[in-house]
Formats: sequence, structure tokens, C-alpha cells
Amino acid sequence: MIVTGELAPGERLNERELCARLNVSRTPIREAIKTLAQDGLLQVWPNRSPVVMPLEAAQTAALVEVVATIEALAGELCASRITDAQVAELGILHYTMLRHHADQDLRAYFAANKAFHRLIIECSGNPVLTWVWDLLALRVDRARYSSNLRPERWRQAIQEHAQVLERMTARDPQGVADALRSHLRAGLSLVVQTLVEAERSAPSNPGDAPG
Repeated sequence: MIVTGELAPGERLNERELCARLNVSRTPIREAIKTLAQDGLLQVWPNRSPVVMPLEAAQTAALVEVVATIEALAGELCASRITDAQVAELGILHYTMLRHHADQDLRAYFAANKAFHRLIIECSGNPVLTWVWDLLALRVDRARYSSNLRPERWRQAIQEHAQVLERMTARDPQGVADALRSHLRAGLSLVVQTLVEAERSAPSNPGDAPG
């Protein structure tokens, strides 16, 4: 809900309302809040409602640098280790994304998109790299989802995935690395640019920290 913007940046969460909305007790809600706070998606203070963290330009720019490097390395390793069956699976995910794009179903597209990138990470055969990617996954998801809210960027992302698949099919490690690095930077840097512009135009305020 945070990733898709259903819970907006700056929104305060009400535990009782979330329990009713998700049909669960308060215990899993509180555990989820703790986890999301650790992942940097929620801000939590004692005796106050948790607040959805805003996306910040500086933090997102730093995330771009790290994730682009991680996925480029994963792509390079994957291209030399991937099996024909895994290439076929990657192709199925790509065409699944094409179908969801044609239907303008962003949520379904996003699920296939994440599976596409996760498969490349898995096929790298490097458990440490996989661990780091999973550690950043929710923050990356949020920025990636935001980038596809622009129709022109969404169309471009489809073309970039096709290039990744083409280079992977050719077993071209450097080509895959370059394609993934370019893809990540193109999408997430657009989010950074939007955030910078928003921060420049926003009126200054004392913040939401407790007094």
C-alpha cells in the first residue's frame, strides 16, 4: 500500500482502521509497522501514530547508485551462468509485462517486473548479492513504482527490458550489465529529478518531529 501510494507520504496510520481494512488483529499490524520502520518506509515515535516516510531526493539518488551497481553485477554474473530454461522463464516474464502494459494494469505489471529482476538476481548465483538486493527491495520497489506512473517512462521501460532479454539470450555479460545499469538509472533518476523539483518548490516547514 505504501509502494503503490495507496498510503500517501506523510499519512498517519491508524492501527484500528488498518486492522479492519486488512481483517487482521493488532499483533501482525504492529509487527509490520516495526519491520517497515526498519526498512525506512515508516517513521515511528513513542506514543504517536506512525507516519509514511516521504521519498527524498538525496536518499533516492544514493539508492540509484547502489542498485544500478548491484543489478549490473548480477546481470554480468547471470549472463554467464543462466540456463536455457531460465532464459525462457525470463522471456515469459517479459511477455507477461507486455500483456499487463497493454491492459494498463500497473500493479500486475509491477509484480511481473519485480519477478523479472529477482530472477536475474537469483541466477547470478551469488548469495551475498541476493541478500543485499533483498535488503533494499522495498525502497527500490517504491521508487520503481513511482517511475512507471508516467506513461512515456512506462513505455520506455518495456523497451529496456527487451534489450536486457536480448543481451541475456545472447549470453553477453557486458551487454546485460550495461543494459541493466542504463535501465535502472533511466527510471530511478527520473524519480530523483521529480523529487528535487518538488523539494525546491515546497514551502519550508518546521517538520513533523515531536516537540
